[in-house]
Amino acid sequence: MLKHITLAAAALTALVAAAPAAQSLHQFNLKTIDGKPMPMAQFKGKVVLLVNTASMCGFTPQYEGLQALHDSYKAKGFTVVGVPSGDFGDQEFASNGEVKQFCESKFGIKFPMAEKAVVKGPKAIPLYKWAAATLGADKTPQWNFHKYLIGKDGKLITAFDTRTTPTSPEVKAAVQKALAAG
Repeated sequence: MLKHITLAAAALTALVAAAPAAQSLHQFNLKTIDGKPMPMAQFKGKVVLLVNTASMCGFTPQYEGLQALHDSYKAKGFTVVGVPSGDFGDQEFASNGEVKQFCESKFGIKFPMAEKAVVKGPKAIPLYKWAAATLGADKTPQWNFHKYLIGKDGKLITAFDTRTTPTSPEVKAAVQKALAAG
């Protein structure tokens, strides 16, 4: 019996090891805040700033900067993608409809917004698990408005913590460099 269990475990380990690990943002699929498919493959060739957001946080005014950054570089192939989350202090509305209404009416958000999701820990959505595995635990969201910069090829470039505003020279320089990269 022990031999069969050992063989089964070895086979399962080999199967998991052989499974292709995600290498790119473009391999993931989210849903929009309206519940429609949001394949990340639609952002091939674009630079993406992926941000976990929250509507009732002290950093919520960063929405204004995110929209300004999106507007400044959209024509050059850049987009912000917001992922609402209640992971930090439960500072997000309960429903996607409430989040959408708040973002549009309070901040005029026009960049793509995903549905509310878990972005930290073992229950995080696959996209955020990939980011954590790729950049390391020290680059994972520690609070709302954590930012991942992703290149045109879908590969993670860097992360910016909550306190780094979207319109900071550091973020703008990184976005410009990513846009200039082939």
